[in-house]
Amino acid sequence: MAPALGLGALLGVLGLLRTPAGAAEVLHSLRYLRVVVSEPGPGLPRYVAVAFVDGIPISRYDSERGRVEPQTLWMAAGAEPGYWDTETRINQMYQHKDPAHLEMLQIRYNQSGGLHTLQRDSGCELLSDGSIRGSHREGYDGRDFLSFELGSRSRRFVAADGAAQITKRLWESDEMKMERLTNYLEHICLEVLRKHVRYGQEALEQKEPPDVHVSGKEEHGILTLSCHAYGFYPGIIGINWLKGDEIRDQETEWGGIVPNSDGTFHSWARIEALPGEREQYRCRVEHAGMPEPGIFAWEPEFGWNFILVLVTVSIIAAIIIISLIGVRVWKLRSGRREEEVVWCGQQNRHGN
Repeated sequence: MAPALGLGALLGVLGLLRTPAGAAEVLHSLRYLRVVVSEPGPGLPRYVAVAFVDGIPISRYDSERGRVEPQTLWMAAGAEPGYWDTETRINQMYQHKDPAHLEMLQIRYNQSGGLHTLQRDSGCELLSDGSIRGSHREGYDGRDFLSFELGSRSRRFVAADGAAQITKRLWESDEMKMERLTNYLEHICLEVLRKHVRYGQEALEQKEPPDVHVSGKEEHGILTLSCHAYGFYPGIIGINWLKGDEIRDQETEWGGIVPNSDGTFHSWARIEALPGEREQYRCRVEHAGMPEPGIFAWEPEFGWNFILVLVTVSIIAAIIIISLIGVRVWKLRSGRREEEVVWCGQQNRHGN
């Protein structure tokens, strides 16, 4: 998770929504992202919360404005009476609770000052096979802290370090807390998701496939391969690098799923490789707008550049040759004209 603050950076955290290769397709998703900072300032509210449906920001709240506001026209028009008041009260509650948790983490990590962030990401996804996938994840200063996945056999949190282990033990010992979390991810979240999908049914049913471009750059004996996906909608996509037939997620760096000005999204995935192994790497892209996952490889552009240079040189050479032939013909014709003039002059003198 990233230390996201502005809306664009908050959207970057939605890289968590990547669809694992081979998993059932995500039909719709609902996620709530909350971010609190220890040292707010101008343009940097202490608390920010954004709700997303299918990767699209639908509402936003921050501690400076103090009210939840719609981010799409269909949410503004479709929400039932009282919706915005209810959402505002919920966020005002978190606005007081989340900073206290952040302060507790600063103490636990023995940090007395400076800028620190707490990110909380909760939500659910409705999959094409009818199943539900839900999760709650927390990050501190841009690093994973704690996570919970719906359907895990142990019904336990995963702690990233010793400090997170303390929170893990406290929360798991609270049976009511665990029951509320599971009930929310399994039932309430799905009900809310379906309601929001009804609000924006027409807009959410649109599907635009990504335009995929793969590039490479070699530097200091390392080849960096980048797979960019442009202009896709909805904003849920799976981008994975393969070496042979093996998915190399542990070696892959992902960019966030970021909105474009036209309402579509773009994202990328990057991996480092040895130059001699270039042909073994391929990028796999899966999106609802594609009939099936696409496989893309990097094709170095020097071949095309060479052909372009060759064609250009050939054209220039042809022009030079034609010009030389033209000059030669012109000289020959000029010489003949001079001979004719001399011969005519001689004949005139003999005639006189």
